[in-house]
Amino acid sequence: MQIRVGCQFRYGAPSPTPTVWQVRPRQDGAHRLLLASWTSEPTMPTASYYDAYGNTCDRLTLPEGPSRLRYDAVVDVSPSPDEADPDAAWVPVDELPPKVLVYLLPSRFCQADLLRPTAWELFGGIPPGWRQVKAVCDWVNGHLTFGYGLSDPTMTALDAFESRHGVCRDFAHLGVALCRALSIPARYTCGYLPDVGVQPPDAPMDFCAWFEAYLGGRWWTFDPRINIPRIGRVVIGRGRDAVDVAMVTAYGPVELAEMTVWADEVPPGRAGGSSRGSDR
Repeated sequence: MQIRVGCQFRYGAPSPTPTVWQVRPRQDGAHRLLLASWTSEPTMPTASYYDAYGNTCDRLTLPEGPSRLRYDAVVDVSPSPDEADPDAAWVPVDELPPKVLVYLLPSRFCQADLLRPTAWELFGGIPPGWRQVKAVCDWVNGHLTFGYGLSDPTMTALDAFESRHGVCRDFAHLGVALCRALSIPARYTCGYLPDVGVQPPDAPMDFCAWFEAYLGGRWWTFDPRINIPRIGRVVIGRGRDAVDVAMVTAYGPVELAEMTVWADEVPPGRAGGSSRGSDR
């Protein structure tokens, strides 16, 4: 199936301000890019690169005054929901690939070291592997209340655990931290998620966050906020936590005037294309 994804931002800046953007889907995602465009008003020169985690990043300088940036794309995605394998086994730490080890360490928003006693008290009696990660997701989903305005940019996994509320980013952070505390590699993931096969929520579309756990020699998708398999995830970024995959990082005082996000199924007969396009 085809999904149209994208976003639009309007900013105001008191002076020219360097920024880094992560809004374009990863090149190695399960999706296939068909068509894409990136526009800005006024026109701003953009330089692109891949960060240490393989995420696509764009550098540009916001001019003094108002500006608008828009990314719009059509991607092919699988019509099947998130894959699952209850028999996916825990991989002992001494058998993990070296590049996976970083996802066992505490990070700024995922304090696995501080949550280790709690994680083992809650989940230590469950055999390690898929069922243990699923138990983490069930617990986070059942004990945290979701709501816009219940979080702030500095909220950590420990804060979410203690306050029992947050947004999808906080659900993901807590899931990541608890898994790492159990010696299960976990990485924070963000992207576009359309409302395919589910009742659309009343709130406007937004970027979404979930996490991936390393089991049985590969990465699997887990979403403690929604906690059911979903269709059409388009990954933008992966990293240790939200610091690594911020949609916009501004190196100066700027004011966000508007943010709009879309992720919608393209109706049959209105296909976006059949060959891989360029998103530049």
